[in-house]
Amino acid sequence: MTASDDLLRRIEREPSLATALAWPGDFDVERRDPVEDLALPTGIPLHPIAGCGAGGTYFLCGEAGAKERPVLYADSEGQATLIGADLVEAITLIVVLPFWRDLAKGFTISQLGADLRADHPDFNTERDRLLHALGLAPTSEEEAIARLRAIAARTAPNHVPHVPDDEHLPYELLFGDGLG
Repeated sequence: MTASDDLLRRIEREPSLATALAWPGDFDVERRDPVEDLALPTGIPLHPIAGCGAGGTYFLCGEAGAKERPVLYADSEGQATLIGADLVEAITLIVVLPFWRDLAKGFTISQLGADLRADHPDFNTERDRLLHALGLAPTSEEEAIARLRAIAARTAPNHVPHVPDDEHLPYELLFGDGLG
C-alpha cells in the first residue's frame, strides 16, 4: 500500500477530513462521476477519486499500489493538468492553494490569497490544522506553486486525456500558456 492509497482511504473513512477538503479546496470525494469517460494515450487506467462543484474530476492514474500514481485534474470544459506526482502532493496543493485552478485564468497567488483571507480570516489556522490532521508537511504557497509548475509541465504527452472511441480531440492543457 502506498502513501497515496493510505491517504485516500483516510479521507474516505473520516468525514471531517472529507468535509474540510470539500471546502475551500473543492475536492469532494462524494463527486466521483466524471462528465465523460476518459482515457490516457498510454492506456494507463484512470480512477476518479473526487470532483469539484464546477464538474471537474480528480483522477489517480495507474493501478492501486503502483509505484507512480500521479493525480490528473480534468475540468468539464475539456482542459486537464497533472496537479501532483502523487495524492500526497496533490492534497497538499489543494489545502495550501485551494484556488489553484484560478491561476489558469491569469490571477496571481497574491490576488487570490488576499481575496480568500478577506472572506475567511481564519484560513491560515484552518489550513495548518488540516495539514496536521492529514499528516502532511506544511509548505509555503511558493513551494506549492513551484511543485504545481513542475508537475503540470509533465502533463503532455502521456497524461493528456481523450474520450475513447470518439472523434473528439484530446483535452487541452489547463496551463497551456504556462503557469504565471
